[in-house]
Amino acid sequence: MKLTLKISNILLFAFSSFPFASTAQDSIIINRHAFTAEEAVFYASKNNVQVKNALLDIQIQEQTNREITSAAYPSLNGNISTIYNPNVAVQRFPNFIGQGTYMVLAQEDVRRGNGTAISIPNDFGFIEAQFGTKWMANTGLDLNQILFDGQVFVGLQARKTSIDFQKMNAEVTEEIVKANIYKVYYQLTASRTQIELLDANLERLNKLLSDTRIIYENGFAERLDIDKLSVQISNLQTEKVKALNSISNGYLGLKLLMGMPTSDTLILTDTLTDETIKEGMLENQVNAYESRKEFQLAELGIKLNEFNIRRYKLSKLPTVSLGASYYKNAQRNKFDFLDGPYFTVSSVALRINVPIFNGFSTRAKVKRAELELEQSINQLEGLKISIDNEVETAVTNFRSAIATMDFQKENMELAERVYEQTRIKYEAGLGSNTEINAAQIDLKTAQTNFISALYDAIIARVDFLKATGNL
Repeated sequence: MKLTLKISNILLFAFSSFPFASTAQDSIIINRHAFTAEEAVFYASKNNVQVKNALLDIQIQEQTNREITSAAYPSLNGNISTIYNPNVAVQRFPNFIGQGTYMVLAQEDVRRGNGTAISIPNDFGFIEAQFGTKWMANTGLDLNQILFDGQVFVGLQARKTSIDFQKMNAEVTEEIVKANIYKVYYQLTASRTQIELLDANLERLNKLLSDTRIIYENGFAERLDIDKLSVQISNLQTEKVKALNSISNGYLGLKLLMGMPTSDTLILTDTLTDETIKEGMLENQVNAYESRKEFQLAELGIKLNEFNIRRYKLSKLPTVSLGASYYKNAQRNKFDFLDGPYFTVSSVALRINVPIFNGFSTRAKVKRAELELEQSINQLEGLKISIDNEVETAVTNFRSAIATMDFQKENMELAERVYEQTRIKYEAGLGSNTEINAAQIDLKTAQTNFISALYDAIIARVDFLKATGNL
């Protein structure tokens, strides 16, 4: 039947975006849910995995924005360190002490014991000495504050746009899930019509079988006529079982779309007829691109690319920062820092970092960002064409689906009248078994075509609402 084909196709499309679906449950809690279509969509907005992850992306972006903001705040770090020098480094330097001593002796005219003058040597050699102690300790604070950084400045400006982008991305995800839920939900509600038609056919055939048995007992029918009707009834019962199984699978698929446990009971309270499908449609067909969430998302993507270009361009400017430090130092030959002096070291520094040459890296980044912006603009223009095409296609498909549905409904009603008239003739002995079988087959075909047209109209309605941004 068409029901199996239609619902399975939608569920296949909808599930293709799910990474996996687990059937294992640690504990089964059965809950009962009676939902309208809007309530089903609301439930999905809280429980669908894709929607929940899209909402988490907003929170992730909020934390990313806080990281960007923190770059504009001062940073304060405390440091404690201890250094042990098993071998204090030896420093070798010219013997300035000997040179100075000889100079003084010469100036004071100090003579040797034998009365000769002291001469100043040409080379005084070197002195080798250890400067430092075995143990050193440092404790203090470092304070840094960015005064100007072009990339940080642009990052601060882009925070709101980044949040808006993630929010719009979540809305696009919700709309995709919403469209799939509507399609499956309303197809399942419309499937009641299919079951009603199958039950009506079973009732007709059972009555016809009962009447045929009476005619057979009176000698005006053959045993073959009874067998043919029994086969038809059996086929219809099998078809009903298959339809009910397909509907049951449709409910499971709808639960998966909604993020509902399969053990929960789901009851659909909305009804949908061929008249409600047409209600209020095709009245306001004027489409504004801004009503499409995908278009709004693409515009925000362009803004982010523009910020990216500015970020790279401003990275060519110097960065200015202010730093300060305050430390206490101790030097000991033993591991004992409780006694003894501590020396204070403090400094304040203004740092200006001027980019001069980085191998054309910044130039390449700017050019790449400009090309990515051009791509985004092209995608936006392509999206406009795609939206126009979607709207025109959706309008055409919906009109065609409505016309087909109306035609198939009239054809089904006509087939029902033909069947009833043929049945009356047959029971009166004026018609043949061949005629009644043909009428039954025509009625069944008309009903199948109507159900198929009804499902097509449901899909066309949802596609039209989505294309025009009114879902």
